[in-house]
Amino acid sequence: MIAALARRASAPLTLTLLAFACIYLIWGSTYLVIRFAIETIPPLLMVGVRFIVAGALLYGWTLLRGEARRPSAREWGAATVYGGLFFLVGNGGVSWSEQRIPSGIVALLVAAIPLWTAVFEWGRRGGRRPGAMAIAGVALGFGGIALLIGPGESLTRSAVDPAGALVMTLAPLGWAYGMVHARNAPHPPSVLQTAAMQMLAGGAVSLLLGTLMGEWRGASLDAVSLRSLLALLYLVVFGSIVAFSAFAWLLQTNASDRVATYAYVNPIVAVIVGWAVGGEPITSRILVAGSIVILGVVLILRARARAAGPATVADAAEETA
Repeated sequence: MIAALARRASAPLTLTLLAFACIYLIWGSTYLVIRFAIETIPPLLMVGVRFIVAGALLYGWTLLRGEARRPSAREWGAATVYGGLFFLVGNGGVSWSEQRIPSGIVALLVAAIPLWTAVFEWGRRGGRRPGAMAIAGVALGFGGIALLIGPGESLTRSAVDPAGALVMTLAPLGWAYGMVHARNAPHPPSVLQTAAMQMLAGGAVSLLLGTLMGEWRGASLDAVSLRSLLALLYLVVFGSIVAFSAFAWLLQTNASDRVATYAYVNPIVAVIVGWAVGGEPITSRILVAGSIVILGVVLILRARARAAGPATVADAAEETA
């Protein structure tokens, strides 16, 4: 099947396989790697450093390729707003929550992004009313989330930490709201330059909030472990640059609905990696609730693909940045 996709896109099979492996395995593994990074680096400072460095490297790459042009003040303003939504609210919420919640559960809650996106898309002016399949997907997805983070003992799993659950309910809202509205915001023609600007701005506001929250107090390089430093390097190079570049390339060479499968593959990878490498438990509650959430996401993505057809590279990349 993948061979047929590669031939249809006139892309080398080996490169196509590697690109899918990047968005599946690298993005799926980042949840556990984030847990390693915040062991000795405060979460918002880690997010800020990660995306400022990644954004600077990506921006430099666009300059070398001749893609970049001088952004306007309005474009930087939009990059700050949506970079804050994606990287401060979204990634910052993930990083903060992993102090309290296993990385696999966090990944399953992040999978709610398509659910919230469908809700925001319906609510915006001129937005599409979801069909029966999408409504069923939203209902299933939120039902699975309620089972996953609901209070009390259920299916041999004790309740998820309430503060972490609250933050991880809000974090996907930043990504989802940005996904619906960022495509209409002013931005440069280059997808990579736009992503780099959002990373730089989102990293800067994350550092600012981390400073206001006092994360610098007691923070020092001497206290940072080698594992946390290596984890941060992995997140910068592989999580933020390599995987995103593979994603953008896949959108140019493959149907967008197939590329979108990362949305329900990543949580599965994250749960397995968290269990195999991080020693996180996989309980009946996680399996049942996670399966329900992922089924809901599958239904929503299929409904979106039927209703809208293939998305443009710019739209899809905006949603992931």
